Amino acid sequence: MNRRIRIGTRGSGLALTQTGQVAERLVALGLGVTIETISTQGDVRGDLPLTTIGGDGVFVRELERALLEGRIDVAVHSLKDLPTAMVAGLAVGCVPTRATPFDAFVGGTATSLAALPRGAVLGTSSIRRVVQVRAIRPDLDIRPIRGNVDTRLGKLDAGDYHGLLLAAAGLERLGLGNRIDALLQPPEFWPAVGQGALALQVRADDAATRQAIAPLDDPGSHAAVLAERACLARLSAGCLAPVGGWGRVEPGGELVLSARVLVEDDAGVRHVTREERVAFDSASEADPVTGGEKFSALGTRVAVALLAEGAGAMLDRMRHRMV
Repeated sequence: MNRRIRIGTRGSGLALTQTGQVAERLVALGLGVTIETISTQGDVRGDLPLTTIGGDGVFVRELERALLEGRIDVAVHSLKDLPTAMVAGLAVGCVPTRATPFDAFVGGTATSLAALPRGAVLGTSSIRRVVQVRAIRPDLDIRPIRGNVDTRLGKLDAGDYHGLLLAAAGLERLGLGNRIDALLQPPEFWPAVGQGALALQVRADDAATRQAIAPLDDPGSHAAVLAERACLARLSAGCLAPVGGWGRVEPGGELVLSARVLVEDDAGVRHVTREERVAFDSASEADPVTGGEKFSALGTRVAVALLAEGAGAMLDRMRHRMV
């Protein structure tokens, strides 16, 4: 095959590593690949909180612009960074097999959140993680931390923090899975929507590129994130809000979506949770890009149930706290 695919990526170590893994799979299919490194606002302003520099989309906008201008054919994103409102003219072409979706605790000497001493310094800049930690360990000193994975681990190793919360998938993709002391999982701790998954974004009218990358798509992973993102979109929450979502195909052949909305106010940390499921048959539903309406409907149904239990008011309170 003579087709050459131009792939755009952020320049962080993790972004380059996961893009390299995608490129290797495309080369194995007989495609030529060129990787273009594109700096995003989120990378340039690593010294500021994400809410200060624009919130949703700060790690993807420049990549999307390069796609629309025809400078690249595919943009590789960590899916949790991709806003649920897709830019006109763009689409998610495929979602490869998802890595571990959960958060990881990385400790200095402690091997779990529970083992941290009272008043220990824990590093994370995620509102979702902060609120959930406060529900479990309100005594901890939670401080913001940004930068690439190596930078964060360096600050931990230097003694600036007693522990960190990071995405397990990022550590695993970088070959740093040995640094994970504990996985934080539902029902106690909920991951971000799309966490652990990659999105290969393309121009919506570029059928040739979509066809070329289609073999990398994993139907179960794609269906799960379609449901998660539909839930987040219906909640009008945004990827920085304290919302957790976990979609997965269970052995019995059902796609299950569980989601939780959290709030922290004068009454403490509270949450509402909902779970729904639909039948999933990978053989007959192998293309959720074009046939995923029922998976999106599952996400919408979960969100509507959460809103009926007060999730909208909870998210409004958190928005005021984040301003």
